[in-house]
Amino acid sequence: MHVAFFNRSFYPDTAATGQLLTELCEGLAQTHGCRVSVVSGVPQLPASGNGRPGGRVARRERYRGIDIVRARGTRYSKQRFTGRFSNYVSYFLSACWAGLRLDRPAVVVAQTDPPIIGLAGYLAARRFGVPLVMVYNDIFPEVGRLLEDFQSETVCRALQAVNCFLVRKADRTVALGETMRQRLIEGKGADPAKTIVIHNSADCAAIAPGPKVNAFSTAHRLADKFVVMHSGNLGLSQGLETLIEAAAELRHVPEIEVVFVGEGIKKPALQDQARRLGLGNVRFLPFQPKARLSESFATADVFVVSLKAGMAGYIVPSKLYSVLAAGRPYVAAVEEECEVASISRRHDCGFVVPPGKAGDLADRILKLHADRPMAERMGANARRAAFEFDRPRQVKAYHDLFRELSAR
Repeated sequence: MHVAFFNRSFYPDTAATGQLLTELCEGLAQTHGCRVSVVSGVPQLPASGNGRPGGRVARRERYRGIDIVRARGTRYSKQRFTGRFSNYVSYFLSACWAGLRLDRPAVVVAQTDPPIIGLAGYLAARRFGVPLVMVYNDIFPEVGRLLEDFQSETVCRALQAVNCFLVRKADRTVALGETMRQRLIEGKGADPAKTIVIHNSADCAAIAPGPKVNAFSTAHRLADKFVVMHSGNLGLSQGLETLIEAAAELRHVPEIEVVFVGEGIKKPALQDQARRLGLGNVRFLPFQPKARLSESFATADVFVVSLKAGMAGYIVPSKLYSVLAAGRPYVAAVEEECEVASISRRHDCGFVVPPGKAGDLADRILKLHADRPMAERMGANARRAAFEFDRPRQVKAYHDLFRELSAR
């Protein structure tokens, strides 16, 4: 079975959507014997020069049994909306061209990076007369309206029309949680009978509970600290300023250290905020490769998962599943209808506080700091919950969906 994916971010990109898609494709190819093609963009490494593309419209590569078609696009800085917009549109145009030149797939799958890439997937599916699956990692224009550097009602109306069109034309629409499924049905007109939930995942074999004292914690002098960690993209949707404010409320406890692990467009602003507040209990560490994830996650005593108010169901924080696999408790600064809140309450593995409330966030961190047996119990519950979202299980769900559609 040949499955063709469309998504700008893919290996070796470090964005969460790219990593998750890479792991899904590896599972389909290596475990289920699928032939997998991905029409991706050029890796979004630090831009140089003027960011303009060079070379052919598309080039072919191969990675772990996966055929990659790199559709050319600009590589302007992602710090500004205009740069991201140019990168998105240029990749989209090249992907449309490249998608029509694939070997005939059995199923076409489009994700949402950029939010219009489903149109390229739709064109390829029509060209080959095969089913189209839309997989929503996030839902636009709602996400765009809540991001501080995105203020265009014209673009929002266009994105709304595109998404309503795509959910009508897709043979299946995949949401990452029940709230997201309802958003697609109620806000985009998705057919309930064709809209299903397949959760994001983490590899419970690759990420497992480990000792607090390890090479990572020792190297960064964190072994004797109570580490409050945010690991992953430091982006626009999380509202991480609240965690910096919570760190200010926690500075009277010398043992507690707030550690950000990862990169993202908000990192400079967060570093500046911590400096302005004179916080010596906040640390920023670089992105960690897969080989070090177990150690970096084991360094944490408690994680923070956050999402801005108004984004529940439009984004599902993928980092939650790695936190569960690591067997650590967490505080989720999310709305009640968020998928994270549902999982937290169902499995009793984390606290839930309203987004934007630094005092509430600090209070729950202090509770876990003061009550280590409770923290250990919640961490054990998290590890048990992780197997519900283990990567092989989610990959099989996708494989079974594609097999069903290709057999029609």
